[in-house]
Amino acid sequence: MIQDLHSHTYYSFCGGDAPETVVEAAIAGGIDVLGITDNNYGVGYGRCDVFLSQYAAGFASTYERMLRKYYDHINLVREKYAGKIEVKRGIELCTLNDVIHPLPDGADISFYDFCLIENLDWKESVTGGDLFAYAKRCDTPVVGVAHTDLFAHIASRGEDPYDYFSRMAENNIFWEMNVSYDPTHHYRVHGYMVDFFADEEKQDIVRRSGVLVSVGFDGHRAADYLPDRVREYNEKLIAANIRRPFE
Repeated sequence: MIQDLHSHTYYSFCGGDAPETVVEAAIAGGIDVLGITDNNYGVGYGRCDVFLSQYAAGFASTYERMLRKYYDHINLVREKYAGKIEVKRGIELCTLNDVIHPLPDGADISFYDFCLIENLDWKESVTGGDLFAYAKRCDTPVVGVAHTDLFAHIASRGEDPYDYFSRMAENNIFWEMNVSYDPTHHYRVHGYMVDFFADEEKQDIVRRSGVLVSVGFDGHRAADYLPDRVREYNEKLIAANIRRPFE
């Protein structure tokens, strides 16, 4: 089973394509499971001019309606392509500590299949670096940590990696290997991902802990999608006997 649990559509201000176009690119590339995970603020505000407006905070009353509308659209896409690919209804949560980026207090996303948390290791993050408290706030069945060097984050908190990853496993929190390689990301490769696949000791810690590890291309344009790269890193996880979400 080849899966990609990180993709963006035109619901993200940085995304360029309709959800249907993104799904069709994944089908053409032989992907079995695709997670659509648009940015919460792109979904919540709906329009970039609203998001950039000084009055953006005043649109909080429509935010949850937009979260539901987006979910309903992705659910229709899921149904449309059933039998060809399994579409997961996800959302990526920016946690920068400002007025407009983070998910508003009380906003419900529990009905999504999963969410991805980003900026966990930033000092400006509303999480304060506490993954477990924020994952509980999200309340989705499964939570992922996107494009983050967790070994470095764990070390900065003075915690034991095996214990930390074991706790993630117990709380249905997975770790993403971000394999993006496209113009949107300036063809930058994530060092933590390369390091992980080159370090058997780290792989052993993760494997023994039971934490799940995903692959995400973090695609923003269907024309730039590299399904062979997604397949390569899925196969690396399989070869390392590291389990993935939704298997």
